[in-house]
Amino acid sequence: MVLEKDVDCPACGETNAFYRTAATTLHLGEKTKWRCPECGFGYVEINGISTLSA
Repeated sequence: MVLEKDVDCPACGETNAFYRTAATTLHLGEKTKWRCPECGFGYVEINGISTLSA
């Protein structure tokens, strides 16, 4: 279980350590919410598929 990971934050424009704020299991798989501590930007992953824009 990973509690933080480095992600390129689109709001800050730099790589930050995003922190896991929530996780739950759905019929689609595990849903995990991640948040940037610098600006508060957040995104969701379901089974490792991210909602961040490509």
